[in-house]
Amino acid sequence: MSAYQDSKLYRIRHSAAHIMAQAMLERFPEAKIAIGPPIEDGFYYDFDLPRPINEEDLQWVENRMKAIIGGDHAFDCREVSPEEALALFKDQPYKVELINDLVSGRVDDNGSPIAEPAERITIYTQDTFMDLCRGPHVANTRDINPDAVSITFKMPAGAYWRGDENRQQLTRIYGTAWESPEELQDYLHRLEEAKRRDHRIVGERLGLFTFSSLVGKGLPLWKPKGTILRDTLERWLRQVQIDNGYEPVVTPHIGNLNLYKTSGHYPYYKDSQYAPIVVDDEEFLLRPMNCPHHIMIYKSEMRSYRDLPVRYAEFGTVYRYEQSGELHGLTRVRGFTVDDAHLFVTPDQLLEEFISAVKLTQYVFNTLGLTDFRARVGIRDPESDKYVGDDVLWTQATDAILQACSQLNLPHTVEAGEAAFYGPKLDFIFRDVLKRNWQLGTVQVDYNLPERFELEYVADDNTRQRPIMIHRAPFGSVERFVGIIIEHFNGMFPAWLAPVQALLIPITDRNVEYAEGVAAALKAAGIRVEIDKSKARMGAKIAAGREQNVPWMLIMGDRDAAAGAVSVRLRTDEDLGAMPLPQFIEMASGVIESKSLSLS
Repeated sequence: MSAYQDSKLYRIRHSAAHIMAQAMLERFPEAKIAIGPPIEDGFYYDFDLPRPINEEDLQWVENRMKAIIGGDHAFDCREVSPEEALALFKDQPYKVELINDLVSGRVDDNGSPIAEPAERITIYTQDTFMDLCRGPHVANTRDINPDAVSITFKMPAGAYWRGDENRQQLTRIYGTAWESPEELQDYLHRLEEAKRRDHRIVGERLGLFTFSSLVGKGLPLWKPKGTILRDTLERWLRQVQIDNGYEPVVTPHIGNLNLYKTSGHYPYYKDSQYAPIVVDDEEFLLRPMNCPHHIMIYKSEMRSYRDLPVRYAEFGTVYRYEQSGELHGLTRVRGFTVDDAHLFVTPDQLLEEFISAVKLTQYVFNTLGLTDFRARVGIRDPESDKYVGDDVLWTQATDAILQACSQLNLPHTVEAGEAAFYGPKLDFIFRDVLKRNWQLGTVQVDYNLPERFELEYVADDNTRQRPIMIHRAPFGSVERFVGIIIEHFNGMFPAWLAPVQALLIPITDRNVEYAEGVAAALKAAGIRVEIDKSKARMGAKIAAGREQNVPWMLIMGDRDAAAGAVSVRLRTDEDLGAMPLPQFIEMASGVIESKSLSLS
């Protein structure tokens, strides 16, 4: 159980979800209820409703929730037999399905897969509402502050039952609950700010990317400015990797199905992979992972211990079948590029190489100003059967990660169930300016894939030994990473990342020729530049540049042209005044080369 699941706030939100369900059933007596768990920053509940819900309904439900909370109702827990549970929920088909799955051992009472069938089923009741639930909850509704509860999204979302788009589409109502009204107001403010920063809106305004139904859902198309942004990121990380001893490789977007059967990716993740493609009586798969391809490059020749470590790096595009309802701009797509690297090391190199990979990841984050992050060691869940490999190897891999954290003095949490199917991992959880958590970089230790592929190297005693793999990706998905930094910076990227770094604004048509000469000088210095030659007034041109978040706007009139100068205005509206062109080039080049977050 995580710290959040063991917290008072989790119990408050779980209880508020039940209270919302009670209010919804009072508003819609014919509704059928599904599930309603706490989530990060709130809770939701899914309903099968007799009619579309509107804002008036939601306001009524929110007011009724506050009244129920004020009613001083205890949350009573009792265990019943499966037969009693089926009788109690006979009019709720979704609950009946969950109960039957509980009895068969397919799910627990929150709908999560488990192995053991249930002999007794837990029921929670408050006031007039009863739900199939294992808790935990607050003791009484009075433990919830009614002024710290709200239905957060006035437009409800759609959600397929059990996440299966072939099943009934339900109405998902989101809410949030906090310990104090001040915390609620802070959260609601952050929600509004998140809407303003939504990368889909900002990305459209800045002309970074688009989607086409004819191309397909979840398949982003990068426009020129967005391509410059991601290409700048990729070129930088490629060079950082080369400087740290990585070798570039390129591998195909498909592979023989047997490759992924050997690796274990198929059928373990069959539901999130596209169907195999049959070619010349062979089956191929759009690659869901890059690691099997890199493994086959390693295996193409025999290695000596003197050749290790081998470090392969690729910006490799992979494909996952995500449910339509789960797609979200760049942060949840069906085709995405991973800044993947795989290291093949000897046992005595493991710790040093793992630490180096962690330091490289930290360097990437710090350079980008993403400094508010924590580390999470993901280990396997002993109750789950999704993991592969020998227990001893899992223990060795986990111990190596924990030892690395200790040597780095890296604060971390250890969380069961967060491991990859082939090994434990160290994830970096970044908190953005809106206090939202995102998983970004990951470094993983893997004894299992070398075993499955029978990888070898010749040791110094001339015996054949098995290398250990380290999987490493600082960005994770490039698409998702770009979406996150769009929202974190609100599109106001550091100057070195900005698609257009300087916008030249000639005051009159006779200043255009001078602007073109300035543009040539800036381009020669490696600065990305555009000239606004429109007939708009200077104020409108400055406003357009500010709207596009261009770091520097260089205004030039007759006086500037005569002096060989530019008048510099920042996107923050700070006016740096006129300066000689060489002085501006020196200043801007210094900001760009140092990757500073400052513009001057």
